[in-house]
Amino acid sequence: MKLQLTILENQFIVHRLASTAKIPEQVFSSSFYSITRSDEELSIVCSAELDLASDKTEIAWSCIKALGPLDFALTGILAAISKALAEAKISIFAISTFDTDYILVKTDKLETAKHVLEQAGYEFK
Repeated sequence: MKLQLTILENQFIVHRLASTAKIPEQVFSSSFYSITRSDEELSIVCSAELDLASDKTEIAWSCIKALGPLDFALTGILAAISKALAEAKISIFAISTFDTDYILVKTDKLETAKHVLEQAGYEFK
């Protein structure tokens, strides 16, 4: 069975804040968001429609979702996707959850990324 992918509708933005920063409440209104805090930073991925004050931002990302849930016993899913995109010189920002993986690519590279992944045997729904 081939892994199926889909493209989320919205554009996204990646924010970097200080590691001690408070998570802005408006993030929770986004239909998709990811929050990661480490000793060095607070990273937030959310809808590009949200206007957050942050130290740094990376704009214009689109999101490809691996349709899951994916079993933890499966190996190499993200590695294979990232390898295909890397060979096409497409940078990614990856997010993994309990059930699946999300691969963000710059919006201007989305159609190329989709084509590359289809050529690698992935199906888009």
